[in-house]
Amino acid sequence: MAIPLRQTIHVGAYVLGRHLRGVERYPLVLMLEPLFRCNLACAGCGKIDYPDAILNQRLSVAECLDAVDECGAPIVVLAGGEPLLHRDIGDISRGIIGRKKFVYLCTNALLLEKKLEQFEPHPNFAWTVHLDGDREEHDRTVCQDGVYDRAVRAIALAKSRGFRVNINATLFDTAEPGRVARFFDDVTGIGIDGITVSPGYAYERAPDQDHFLNRRRTKELFRGIFSHGRGRWSFNQSSLFLDFLAGNQTYHCTPWGNPTRNVFGWQRPCYLLGEGYAETFKELMEETDWDAYGTGNYEKCADCMVHSGYEATAVVDSVRHPLKALGVALRGVNTKGEMAPEIPLDRQRPAEYLLSQHVAAAMARLGRRDEPIEGAGRQD
Repeated sequence: MAIPLRQTIHVGAYVLGRHLRGVERYPLVLMLEPLFRCNLACAGCGKIDYPDAILNQRLSVAECLDAVDECGAPIVVLAGGEPLLHRDIGDISRGIIGRKKFVYLCTNALLLEKKLEQFEPHPNFAWTVHLDGDREEHDRTVCQDGVYDRAVRAIALAKSRGFRVNINATLFDTAEPGRVARFFDDVTGIGIDGITVSPGYAYERAPDQDHFLNRRRTKELFRGIFSHGRGRWSFNQSSLFLDFLAGNQTYHCTPWGNPTRNVFGWQRPCYLLGEGYAETFKELMEETDWDAYGTGNYEKCADCMVHSGYEATAVVDSVRHPLKALGVALRGVNTKGEMAPEIPLDRQRPAEYLLSQHVAAAMARLGRRDEPIEGAGRQD
């Protein structure tokens, strides 16, 4: 089982408790970004396109743990940037585990072998290694040769030391169902514990804007993938989210289900869009106009089917309708027939481009108004 039973029970009880108390909006997963800097410059990434003054910023251990306490989500994903570039990432991880949270540390694995001694296996901890396809596809995606092989070596080492290790695969419109299926077979064969898979989100400042999936293409792709491998792979995701990817569920996203804390503050409205920042989690939840976002509401969200927006929706649906979720888990994802109705886009508001304003404000706070706002700041 990719998702540990203890996590399933804990999260299920958390969701059910809030449902019974009539809480409308609550977090499931805290996306915690202690830094933006990365040691790769992937063509489809829009998370590292900042001036060096911002890339040099770090959240402290105390700031990270305060965010965990403030948010209260049962799961924390340590992301970035590359979290292993943060010198205190081991202390951050241990502090979160000490709060009885489940921790997934996302990494490109280039530093995993070097940093592994800072961590110890724990039932509440797992590595999530980014692998976006087989050797050729992944190295092309991350724009550097040899990264796939280094990641696979790091996975083998972590597994030999007793760690749980998942992979996180982001797919673009170059993905071919049969090839992705063979890749899933390969990584399953090297002993990973689970797969997290998602279509890529079209970050507005990503260097490559030509290979993001639209919603119809996403559904067709995942139907093709799942038709190759019913029951062969373990996913670290709910059965209903996978069913949604294949076009069998009409879901609206739940952006508050995966709030993000980074060096700018609490990001509005979600991990994928930098439309504003709140100083506190309470301010984020109470003062964000949630109805202004999501597919059908906002142009930037039109093609999004990413797990950070829709996994929370699927988890809540699973808790409320466990028999439906169990049915999909037992039968497998349907890959034939009519798809569920799509959300109409005729009333969505046009996109606003606000990121440069937030970067300018951050640079002003840092006293670096003289540095170009549009600087890439990438690390090769």
